[in-house]
Amino acid sequence: MQGLLIETVMPGSPADRAGLTPGERLLAIDDTGLRDLIDYSWLASDDEQELTVSDQSGSLRTVLLEPEPGEPPGLTFTAPAPKRCGNNCIFCFVHQLPKGLRRPLYVKDEDYRLSFLQGTYVTLSNLKPAELKRIISQRLSPLYISVHATDPAIREQLLGRSGIPPILDQLKQLAQARIVLHTQVVLCPGINDGKLLEQTVEELATLYPAVRSLAVVPVGLTEHRERLPELTPVDASYAASFLDHWQPRMRAINKGLGDAFLQLADEFFLKAGYPLPQLKEYGDLPQWENGVGMVAWFLKDAAAVLKRAKPLSALTATIVTGQSAAGFVGDFLQGLSEKTGCHLTAAAIPNRLFGSSVTVTGLVSGGDIVSEMQGKKRGEFLLIPEVMLKEGEGCFLDNQTPEALSQKLGMPVACFESTPGGLYRTLQKLARKKGR
Repeated sequence: MQGLLIETVMPGSPADRAGLTPGERLLAIDDTGLRDLIDYSWLASDDEQELTVSDQSGSLRTVLLEPEPGEPPGLTFTAPAPKRCGNNCIFCFVHQLPKGLRRPLYVKDEDYRLSFLQGTYVTLSNLKPAELKRIISQRLSPLYISVHATDPAIREQLLGRSGIPPILDQLKQLAQARIVLHTQVVLCPGINDGKLLEQTVEELATLYPAVRSLAVVPVGLTEHRERLPELTPVDASYAASFLDHWQPRMRAINKGLGDAFLQLADEFFLKAGYPLPQLKEYGDLPQWENGVGMVAWFLKDAAAVLKRAKPLSALTATIVTGQSAAGFVGDFLQGLSEKTGCHLTAAAIPNRLFGSSVTVTGLVSGGDIVSEMQGKKRGEFLLIPEVMLKEGEGCFLDNQTPEALSQKLGMPVACFESTPGGLYRTLQKLARKKGR
């Protein structure tokens, strides 16, 4: 028995009218068995359908779903466990985690279904022929692929695994089937840079437009690399040298293709202290979740917010951020303070949990915020960007919550959508409450 475990049934929906209840398992639609959410999305429609359902005791029954035209079935399902990753990547971030974090963080997944459904990156190293056939037949597009190197030997070294299928062969099959692919290279100095990176970029560019984008991101290293391969970090000097060569190459390649194919992570520019490309150079931001184009988008949104911002009831607040974002966030807060009359200060939090080389905002822990802010002037409010919190659960990487921070620091803590506009809206709400 496989199928999908029903999590919720929307009241008044076709599923509710048919008598389906949470805890039951949907096994088939019109006698076609369901393996996962992809099959359900493929088969579900607003036509009349016969569903095979199992209750919690295992008893089977058949129900008729009779939706109105355009009416969704009204079902949500418990997410299935992802397929585990069999790689042993020399740069794997999971292997570098300290103890005591949220348990799901220690799970390594490698599931093409999640790549399609959620945009997570996979290497395709465990892809079976039947799964490749399914991707093509059901047109599971786009997919997000971790390439790292097209040279087979170097790729096996990076993935810590031998005997894996050549990635170019897999990509060519997917490209021939018109599956859109977004790819990435995690750059490890001395291993997959230089001529090997040139080879990787050139070979992937030949597969454009099926390979729609390629992001190059610097390897992330924590201070918890016990008994792991020694890797060279991307420091300011390396980032500057890398950009001196690759930013002109990127622009030439993208001009030749007529699209923002090759994209370099924001972190290279922040480490080197170089100005960020304009937002238009990132196209439709296909690598946003990979930290590519976020700063350019932030700057544009910040300018728009400052243009429309109006005076508010005066308040003082500290806005928490990661160290790499402190410069441009601080500039925005200065401008917003002048426009609103509020006194806003950025607090760049050193990352003690992962180590000083980890500077991004999304990896700041609750414990590090407490350690940094205790005994310092903080104003009336401490404001936390939501990117630091687990979506749907509201806790930091170390399981602390904003409520716990509020108790430990003895001050109100508020969370805001992690954009300039989100911060401004939160300030408006706090100012209105204060002005009452």
